[in-house]
Amino acid sequence: MNLDSIPHPAEALILSKTPPAVIERVKQLRLMAFDVDGVLTDGRLWYSPQGEQLKCFHVLDGHGLKLLLESGITVALITGRDGAVISRRAAELGIGHVLHNVRDKAQALQTLAQEQGCHLSEVGYMGDDIIDIPAMQRAGFAASVPNAPAYVTQAAHWVSPSPGGAGAVRDCSDLILAAQGRLAPFFSPNALRTGGTIQ
Repeated sequence: MNLDSIPHPAEALILSKTPPAVIERVKQLRLMAFDVDGVLTDGRLWYSPQGEQLKCFHVLDGHGLKLLLESGITVALITGRDGAVISRRAAELGIGHVLHNVRDKAQALQTLAQEQGCHLSEVGYMGDDIIDIPAMQRAGFAASVPNAPAYVTQAAHWVSPSPGGAGAVRDCSDLILAAQGRLAPFFSPNALRTGGTIQ
């Protein structure tokens, strides 16, 4: 028996809840792109008395993105809005691909894939609104959140059990890592010696 072929218990748990067809799609991924508002956040917009836009990010999602990056998966943020807070959060996490003010997310995803040398079958996209559907339809793996409109979740291959801004991105990250057999190494005592803080 090849012990390397036996999933770690955490991987086995995640994969046991995932349809085989979805696992096969996720195994191919080399690039995963995420919408921001409603996916990395809960979709609400907060403004300070001075008019500064505020967003709330979840630490579990941030750490999931870090795990993807440390595993060699390229991560991108594609948002229809602008804001220094998005760039700051991306910089904290080490995400180098941040596209602001994007209306045609499908074209942006295709361009990004070409720049990274990826076929679209190796690209995933997670979104939650109408503007995200064309990118979801073009990606090899389309993900969404349970609090998205039904016509968006119906366009997805997989819907996170956790809401946007509250662990959805971590669920997606864990699924990718588990399907590719890359989650187990992070349970090693020596795995997360990055010298930084949990993101």
